[in-house]
Amino acid sequence: MALQSKLIVYAAIASMLVMLGGIIFYASLDNPQLEKAKIELLDVKVSSVNKVENSAKLTVTFLIKNPSEKTFTVPLISYKLFADGELVGSGQYSTEDIAMPGRALFTSGAEFPLESIFQLNKSDVRSEIYQGIVDEKITNFKVEGVMTTESAWSLVEKNFESGI
Repeated sequence: MALQSKLIVYAAIASMLVMLGGIIFYASLDNPQLEKAKIELLDVKVSSVNKVENSAKLTVTFLIKNPSEKTFTVPLISYKLFADGELVGSGQYSTEDIAMPGRALFTSGAEFPLESIFQLNKSDVRSEIYQGIVDEKITNFKVEGVMTTESAWSLVEKNFESGI
């Protein structure tokens, strides 16, 4: 009887491992569709300037496109912003603290902009670059980063680079 009890326990453990493997396999079926997501830099605008603290807030707008059949959300975009080829800092768009049903859904064929607020401090960049951005004389911007796309079962991080 003891041998039969051990076999039942081993069979139950093996069944659980097979079931977990099946769940992981099923979740990974979304990955190729999520990797098709496209992101491009749409605009960078000065939204406010604080002359006392020598800082400015920029609105960085990304255009997200879903050419796949799978609906997804974008919980995170982490990026580095360059102006005239010079790194001015890092920024982030995040909705990670919002439950998935409350986020913007990108259904098949959908495309719309997502905005991120970027804090630019004069002490972090050369003064010529800072003044050029604040005076809106610099219009050559580039971003490099990682966009996270998420479906109900899967999460994919995709590197991107885009400029205007």
